[in-house]
Amino acid sequence: MAAPAETILGNDDWWRDAVVYQIYPRSFADGDGDGTGDLRGVRQKLPYLKDLGIDAIWLSPFYTSPLADGGYDVADYRDVDPRFGTLADFDEMTADAHALGIRIIVDLVPNHCSDEHEWFQAALAAGPGSAERALFVFRDGQGEQGELPPNDWESIFGGPAWTRIPDGQWYLHLFDPGQPDFNWEHPAVRAEFRDILRFWLDRGVDGFRIDVAHGMIKADGLPNVGRTSADGERQVVMIGNDTLPYFDQDGVHEIYREWRPILDSYAGGRMAVAEAWVPDAQRLARYIGSDELHQAFNFDFMMASWDAESFRTIIDKSLAEADLVGAPTTWVLSNHDKHRHVTRYGDGDLGLARARAGTLLMLALPGSAYLYNGEELGLNEVLDLPDELREDPAFRRTGESRDGCRVPLPWSGGAETGFGFGPAGSARPWLPQPASWAALTAEAQENDPASTLNLYRSALRVRKEQPGLGGGTLTWLDSPTGVLALRREPGLVVVANVSGEPVDLASYGSAVLLASGPLDGDGRLPADTTAYLTA
Repeated sequence: MAAPAETILGNDDWWRDAVVYQIYPRSFADGDGDGTGDLRGVRQKLPYLKDLGIDAIWLSPFYTSPLADGGYDVADYRDVDPRFGTLADFDEMTADAHALGIRIIVDLVPNHCSDEHEWFQAALAAGPGSAERALFVFRDGQGEQGELPPNDWESIFGGPAWTRIPDGQWYLHLFDPGQPDFNWEHPAVRAEFRDILRFWLDRGVDGFRIDVAHGMIKADGLPNVGRTSADGERQVVMIGNDTLPYFDQDGVHEIYREWRPILDSYAGGRMAVAEAWVPDAQRLARYIGSDELHQAFNFDFMMASWDAESFRTIIDKSLAEADLVGAPTTWVLSNHDKHRHVTRYGDGDLGLARARAGTLLMLALPGSAYLYNGEELGLNEVLDLPDELREDPAFRRTGESRDGCRVPLPWSGGAETGFGFGPAGSARPWLPQPASWAALTAEAQENDPASTLNLYRSALRVRKEQPGLGGGTLTWLDSPTGVLALRREPGLVVVANVSGEPVDLASYGSAVLLASGPLDGDGRLPADTTAYLTA
């Protein structure tokens, strides 16, 4: 097994200002040439990640899975899917990462499993009223013959959240039918996941990202929501904050109060971060604290419009929420569920300029930051994938697809060789890469000082060198409309120009340490550009 991180890395509070790099394993790097990314590919790219300057990697699921939902349908929580490697590959990757000073966070998917999980297969075979079915949410249907779902709940991916099986009962799946929900009121489910935590902690992982952290407990009686898509409004979207009987129930906090002592019993600052969609700041704050989880994702920043007032409102709100529980906030601009921020911010060069500026702003804020693999290359969302190649289960039900942010990364060479995604002679990557990515490969950007890759490297280096970045507080400075100017003590000023006019930097600092784009001929900060200055 991998060496425990505490023997190598130290610093129990590392997560408070860490920069974490999310890896979608299937799309990061292919180590064995079969066209699918894997843990050997991750291991091979660890020196690249070390040079980038990140503190930890978060691995999206690599567990045994039929990939009905890209690995978020887990058939075995204690093993690696053969497509991604073996437990030995995981241990070797973890040991190498720790030797380079990189922590490992793994995804944990507790709300649901795969319909190929041995527990669910046993539940299907055992029949109504069995102990096996009690581990999941099985119910009789409504109507004269039970032909209607038990209630009006809808799947996140569209359509009913219930599927009927041949004996007439229905089972709950808040996501794909291949992802049955566990019954977290059952003590055996709780005991199983406490053991799963220990299994991976014993292998040296430094933390967990908790998928759908607000979803395990359902309201008593499974009451109707009272509206359906037929009413012209979806019950819930992938990232939202609606009040619903199957999300953010008070009982979920009992689970995390059981998990926190387990995390604390391991040396080295083991942590957990929640993916939680909740109605307001007070509800989110309940997930964080000394007796529950360490962090919760802040999706508001990712959803902000390209507008100074929008950014400032969300930054102030996020920091105030964090202060409620004495925990750092988290910042994120892209992930595996949303279009890449290059594309969200605009077309072509405009989107890239704004993405670079937004990233520098994000990395200058107090707290920790989460990057998504490939954003350091300035990759755009791939919007024109052939429908027959799309694998996102939401696409089949709603027409919406997350496949475009999961296209395999371009490392070197051209499209004819899969941009170096795998070794020479490899199978084609599992999703096609745009030919336009030839200029965005890591190899093409390596020696260009103005490249997005080198901007990220410089920003992460400055973040480590400047004591005012990472933890601490910020102070807003007076600035023109459409401009964000903030001070990070000691001695750093950050100016983000979201307006349409150049900004004079003379009043903000004595020297520009880093800028997301070139200054104009008069030394002013152009629109859609962010700069770090010495105060």
